[in-house]
Amino acid sequence: MASERQHPRRSGEGGLSRRSLLGRTAAVAAGATALTATAAGTAAAATTRDVDVAIVGGGLAGLTAARDLVAAGRTVTVLEARDRVGGRVVNLPLAGGGVTEGGGEFIGPTQDRIKALADSLGVATFATYNTGKNLLYKDGKKTPYATDGLLGSVPPVDVAGLANAAIVQASLDDMAKQVPVDAPWTAAKAAEWDKQTFESWLNANAVVPSAKFLLDVACTSIFSAEPRELSLLFVLFYIAAAGNASTPGTLERLTETANGAQEQRFVGGSQLVPIKLAATLGDRVVVNAPVRTITRSGGKYVVTADGITVTARRVVVAVPPPLAARIQYDPLLPAARDQLTQRLPMASVGKAIAIYDTPFWRADGLNGQVVSDTGVISSTFDNSPPDASYGALMGFIEADEARKLDAASEAEVRAAVLKDYVTYFGEKAASPSSFVLQRWNNEAYTRGGPVSIAAPGVLTQYGPALRAPVGGIHWAGTETSVYWMGFMDGAVRSGERVAKEVLAAL
Repeated sequence: MASERQHPRRSGEGGLSRRSLLGRTAAVAAGATALTATAAGTAAAATTRDVDVAIVGGGLAGLTAARDLVAAGRTVTVLEARDRVGGRVVNLPLAGGGVTEGGGEFIGPTQDRIKALADSLGVATFATYNTGKNLLYKDGKKTPYATDGLLGSVPPVDVAGLANAAIVQASLDDMAKQVPVDAPWTAAKAAEWDKQTFESWLNANAVVPSAKFLLDVACTSIFSAEPRELSLLFVLFYIAAAGNASTPGTLERLTETANGAQEQRFVGGSQLVPIKLAATLGDRVVVNAPVRTITRSGGKYVVTADGITVTARRVVVAVPPPLAARIQYDPLLPAARDQLTQRLPMASVGKAIAIYDTPFWRADGLNGQVVSDTGVISSTFDNSPPDASYGALMGFIEADEARKLDAASEAEVRAAVLKDYVTYFGEKAASPSSFVLQRWNNEAYTRGGPVSIAAPGVLTQYGPALRAPVGGIHWAGTETSVYWMGFMDGAVRSGERVAKEVLAAL
C-alpha cells in the first residue's frame, strides 16, 4: 500500500495494526529504529539544506527516485511525514516476536521492478501459503473447494453463475486490451466507458445473481471500493495495468494467488525493502518531517517541512494525490491538477491479523483463504511465517464494511472480526494469542487505501494532469504508474520513471 502513519495499537499488548522469521525480527526492528533516530536527529541539527532535488514522501516511490538520482550524481533530500519509511508498506511487531504486514505485502508475475529492487537489497521471497482448499461462505453455507481443478480458484457457485461470470471476465479482459496504459483517457471508447460506473455495467452484464456476487467480491478485494464508486474506464485501466510491456494485464492476474498478484511474500516482511533502501541513502532521508509548503522562489523551490527547510532545483511529490493536495503551493497549481486531486479519493481498507500458536486450519486441509458474502471480513489469507512457527489469519476490511467501523473501538472491531473467523474456521479461531489491526482510513498521512480511485468522468476530464510536471514539480507514487497502479511494483516503477524525468530536466 505509499507514505503515512500514526503508531498502531496492538490488542492484548497495548498496541495496532495483501509477513517473518523470528530470528531476523530484532535486527529489522533495530534497523528501523536506527534509521528513524538518525534521520530525526539530522532534521533537528540541520534546519536548512540546499540540494538538486527535494522528494516529498519516503515510501517506495520516493526512495526509488532518490536511489536513482543519487546514482546519477545528484544531491537529494527525502522528507517523510511519519516516523518511519515505507508509506503504505509497514511491518507490525507481534507480542510473541516476529512481524506481520499492515499494508502492502504480496507480489506476483510481471511485478518485475519491486522484485528487482528486493533482489538488489537481499530481501528474499517465499510462496504465499496456498496448499489445501479455499472456503466459500455463501447463503449461510460453508463449502471447501480445490483451487487446482477445472475451475481453478473460482468459487463453486451454480453453473449458470459460473458461465455468466466467465463471459463477464472475458469481456472485461477484451475491453482492457483497448485501453492504453499510459493514457487510458485516449481509448477509442473512453468517453462511453468513463460515463458509467462499474456497478451499472455489471448490472447489465452480470445478470445471474451468483455471477454478480463473484464480481462484487472481486471488486472489493482488488480496489477496497464498491462497484458503484468506480468508473468502468478506471476498472479497465487497472486490469490493463496488471501486466508489463510484454504481457497484457488480466482480471485473473489481479485476483489469483498462484500465478497472480498474491503469489509471493517477503521474508522479514515487506517493509524490509524500503527500510534497507532507505539505509543506503543514509541521512538524505529525514523522517518526522511533514511537508507544509512548496514555494517557487528565484528559479528554485523552497520546501518547508516540520523542523527543516529544503531549497531545490526540482521537487518530486511522491505521496497519494489527496495528500499532495493538502500541501500549500505558491504559485498555485494549475486548475486541472488541483481538480484532479480533489477527485481521486482514497479507497477504504483495514487489515486484521489474528495470531495463534499454530496455523490450525492447515490440519483441516484448508489454506486459509475465504470468499464470503457476509460479515466484516469477506476475504482472508494465511499470513503465517514461512517456518509456520505460529499461525496468522489475515482478513481485509474493505469498502462499506471498513467505513462502518471507522469510529468503532478496537475491541468492537476485534469482536466482529473474530466472529467471522469462527464462522469460517471454527471455535479454535475464537481465542488468538494476539490481534493486530491496521485501519488506513484513520491514518493521518494516508486516510485510506490501498489506492486512490476514480469515479466516472475523472480520467477523461482530468487524467492528463496525473503525471504532467508543473514547472519544476514532478509527480510520483503508485497512482501515477502505467503498470501495477495501486501495488508496490507500481510505486517502484513510478520512482524510476520520475527520476529519469527529473534527470532529463536538470
